[in-house]
Amino acid sequence: MESAHANLHSERGPLRGEHPGRSRDPVIKVRDLAWLEFEKANLRRAESFARDFGFAVAARTPDTLYLRGTLPGPQCVVVRHGPRSRFVGPAFQAAAAEDLTRLARATGAQVRELGDLGGGRVVDLRDPSGIQVRVVHGTTPLPALPEQPVLTVNFGSRPGRVNDVQRPAPEPARVRRLGHVVLETRWFEQALDWYLDTLGMIVSDFLFLDDQRDRGPTMAFVRCDKGGEPADHHTLAMHLGPGVGYVHSAYEVADMDAVAAGGEYLASRGHRRVWGIGRHIQGSQIFDYWRDPDRLMMEHFADGDLFDSTLEPGWAPMSASGLAQWGPPATRDFLGTDPSPALLRNVVTALREENEIDLPRLLGLMKAMRA
Repeated sequence: MESAHANLHSERGPLRGEHPGRSRDPVIKVRDLAWLEFEKANLRRAESFARDFGFAVAARTPDTLYLRGTLPGPQCVVVRHGPRSRFVGPAFQAAAAEDLTRLARATGAQVRELGDLGGGRVVDLRDPSGIQVRVVHGTTPLPALPEQPVLTVNFGSRPGRVNDVQRPAPEPARVRRLGHVVLETRWFEQALDWYLDTLGMIVSDFLFLDDQRDRGPTMAFVRCDKGGEPADHHTLAMHLGPGVGYVHSAYEVADMDAVAAGGEYLASRGHRRVWGIGRHIQGSQIFDYWRDPDRLMMEHFADGDLFDSTLEPGWAPMSASGLAQWGPPATRDFLGTDPSPALLRNVVTALREENEIDLPRLLGLMKAMRA
């Protein structure tokens, strides 16, 4: 059966009996990502890259760095001092204080005061992959900062700029806000259902292995359910793989010029581009990916899709070439296919333990990343 939305944001709709992409009765419905938490051994180096990437520093203590965008709201990123560089987990915003109570009651967790910048209250959980997930409410929002000017563009017969020139400033692209985080997991279906059932998120697009569609999707782009209010195409994306944890996080900037000029600034500072510039298919964002000094991947993006709750999931085959409408080919670094001891360890572990990775699934993923 073809979806009514098949020709709107995906060439294919669901087949009968496939995953509906939402829960019938979720515990709560989160409003957005609040922030991401990391640990770093060198906070000074982390702050230097963050400023080059375009974050503002909201606060700094001897052990914690709080990074923010220009929009009002909570900090985007919390970096705590630790023995090594690692992703700790995401924090999501609850819609109401009562949601924390409801969530704690349903999961057996506790509601406690959040002794951090902005205060508020928090429920700490673990998703089926073992990743820490926080749900927060009542944090004091940070005030707005000056925005990066959006350039006035001439469109053929509709000029907006006369007797003037374009000269984007050679400066960092100012991060406006946190957009999304992408996670890898060996327990894809179980983890996906947890986010839909527990946090009330809904799927915008599914990807599947072209010759294994009957085994279910292998990637989901998941948004917050705000009813009739438009939400980012994805606040969370998850894909099946031999690893577990962080893949990348994405931060909105003003426009395509900010993406491009911000990339030139990062390159001038000696930082490493992973992939870009291009335009995605699922989500439509203009993208540019970079590595921080600890090799964690981060994305500048602009012009992403917004969906309300009426739009059903699209379905598309998973492939490297299907990740972008235009731009350079996806790199092996971005795809995570560079041979390494860590990748080999993950593959061996995944094949030995009980999860959704088996040899046909692994070979199918490898084929898709070469397609």
